[in-house]
Amino acid sequence: MKIFYEDNHIIVAYKPKGILSQADGSGKKDMLTLLKEYIKVKYNKPGNVYLGLVHRLDTNTSGIMVFARTSKGASRLSESVRNHELKKKYIATVEGIINNKDYIELESFILKNELERKSYIDKNGQQAILRYRLLSNYKIGNQDVSDIEIDLKTGRFHQIRCQMASIGHPLYGDRKYGSKNNIDENDFPLEAYYLSFPHPTTKEILEFKTKENV
Repeated sequence: MKIFYEDNHIIVAYKPKGILSQADGSGKKDMLTLLKEYIKVKYNKPGNVYLGLVHRLDTNTSGIMVFARTSKGASRLSESVRNHELKKKYIATVEGIINNKDYIELESFILKNELERKSYIDKNGQQAILRYRLLSNYKIGNQDVSDIEIDLKTGRFHQIRCQMASIGHPLYGDRKYGSKNNIDENDFPLEAYYLSFPHPTTKEILEFKTKENV
């Protein structure tokens, strides 16, 4: 378990690919349970350990997450999410050539299909906004790909996957959203590499990243 930061109010940790954000009844490992066990052992806590989930990452997406260790912390972090004060940036590998080295904003309306567990561009959906820019172009086999940085402004279901596919640049290997390439699900090319938010009690802006100089 990689821990970036912890105090009496919050804990910031890295979620690997293949781990759920919270239990879904499938029996797969999830971050909430793993961190509760970590806290219970480290601090010799008797009984149930409180830990609040305030945002999620998809199972096949890795990245930095913050959890609340008190109900007050959970409430204030949730407020930060609603006020767009919790900021997330991702690195993704998409198919095709992206050229813009400056951010381009992409705005869509996304509708989630619960039965298919998939999102679609639909005028009756929720507003979805992100910004993206080029980091590098290269090839995987015969496939042109681009590594891009994504500044996520809203947090809709499969937003990045759906929006990038809608402009002809699905994530590499994301067959659910139109890719023809096959990859192992543990190699899914999407990482939430950056997270910042105001501390729920001190209001200090905390900033965490897995990569420098992006």
